[in-house]
Amino acid sequence: MGTRGKGRSSAGVQQSRSGGSRADADVTGTRGGANGARGGSGGDVPRGRAERRRTAKRAAKRQRRSLLRELPLIAVVAVVIALVLKTFLVQVFVIPSGSMEQTLQIGDRVLVDKLTPWFGNEPSRGDVVVFKDPGGWLEPDHKPSSDGPAMRRVKGVLSAAGLLPSEDERDLIKRVIGVAGDTVECCDAQGKLSVNGKPLDEPYLAAGNAPSKLTFKVTVPAGRLWVMGDHRDISADSRYHMANPGSGTIPVEDVVGRAFVVAWPLSHFRQLEVPDSLSSLPTRAAGESGAVRPDPAEPPLVMGVLGALPALARRRRASRGT
Repeated sequence: MGTRGKGRSSAGVQQSRSGGSRADADVTGTRGGANGARGGSGGDVPRGRAERRRTAKRAAKRQRRSLLRELPLIAVVAVVIALVLKTFLVQVFVIPSGSMEQTLQIGDRVLVDKLTPWFGNEPSRGDVVVFKDPGGWLEPDHKPSSDGPAMRRVKGVLSAAGLLPSEDERDLIKRVIGVAGDTVECCDAQGKLSVNGKPLDEPYLAAGNAPSKLTFKVTVPAGRLWVMGDHRDISADSRYHMANPGSGTIPVEDVVGRAFVVAWPLSHFRQLEVPDSLSSLPTRAAGESGAVRPDPAEPPLVMGVLGALPALARRRRASRGT
C-alpha cells in the first residue's frame, strides 16, 4: 500500500510537473502573443505617420486650390468697392499744373469729397473744388494712343474703378471766390480783390502775385460760381472766360467735389482749410437775390439714414437667428 501510495505520489508529482510545464508553456505562449501584438503595432507606427503626412499634403493642396479659386472673387469685390468709393465717396486727383501754387504743387494727390453734394450741399467761398470743363477752358488733347485693344480695355476697367486716371475726363481745380448773388470786383484802391464790397486778405496767393492784373466786376448768377487759381499770374480762370455764357462763372452742377486733403507726397500732407477772409463773409449780398441757402431737408435726411442703420442691423440679426 505504501509503495502504491508512493507510486501514486510520484506519478502525481510527475503529472504536476508536466502540468507545470504546460502552464509554463501557456504563459510563454501568452508572452509570445503579446510580443507579437507589440511587433504588429510597432509596424503600424510608420504607416500612421506616412498617412498623416499624405493627409496634410492633400489638405494643403486643397487650400491652395481654394485660394486660387477665391482670388478672382477678391479682385472683383475690391474693384466694386473702389468703384463705389470713387463714384459716391472719395476720389483721388493728381495736380497737373501750377495754377494753384503754392497751395497745391504739381504732382500732388488730393482727396476730393464727392459725398456731400449728394445731400444738396453746395460749395462755399474759399473751397478748393474740382469741376468739369464747362467748355473751352481746356485745350483739346488729341494725342494718339499706342496701346492695343486689350490694354485699352484693361485701362478702361481700372479707370472706371478709380485706379487710373481716365483719358476722357477733363477736370480742373480752382478756389471758389464768389457764389450766387455775390459781386466780385478787382481791384480797389489798395489793389485788393473784393467780394460784396469787402476787401479780401488772400494769404494763399503765390509769392509775388497780385490779386489780379485784369480789372473786372461781375455779379455771379444763380446756380453758378466764380473761381480763381491761387497762382494768379498763370491761372486761366473765370477772368479769362468772361465772354462765355455765364460771364466766366461755372455751373454748380459741374462741380465734382471739394478737395479737403493733400494726401501725397507725405511731406505735403495737410488739410485744406477755408481762409477766414472768405468764410467770414455774409452768406449772401445785401439786397441781392439768388444766394445759396442751406437745405433744411439735409440734416433730417442724414439723421434719418443714420437712425435707420441700427434698425437694419437688428433686423438682419433676427433673420439670421431664425
